[in-house]
Amino acid sequence: MDSESIRSEIAFRFSRSSGPGGQHAQKASTRAEALFDVEESAALSPAEKRRVVEKLGPVVRAVAQDERSQLRNRELAADRIVEQLREGVRVRRPRKATQPSPSQR
Repeated sequence: MDSESIRSEIAFRFSRSSGPGGQHAQKASTRAEALFDVEESAALSPAEKRRVVEKLGPVVRAVAQDERSQLRNRELAADRIVEQLREGVRVRRPRKATQPSPSQR
């Protein structure tokens, strides 16, 4: 999984941010919503796609409205998408049952 190729496949939508901020927040579209279509991705292998769809669904979404800048919110949303995909691709090893130690009994 290459994060640069994933970032190039992310689609963005922008809207006005909620909350306080005065005229700037009411006039500027700084809220960024990032969308990543897992099925259409060329950056993920078929096995990775299967794992991500099972854990996160066919479309991964992230929203950022933390900053005043649209560019910064765009970067934050893309980072959140990449982090979600890293978690979705990770293979969890099954837990091995062990006996409790004497001090735990």
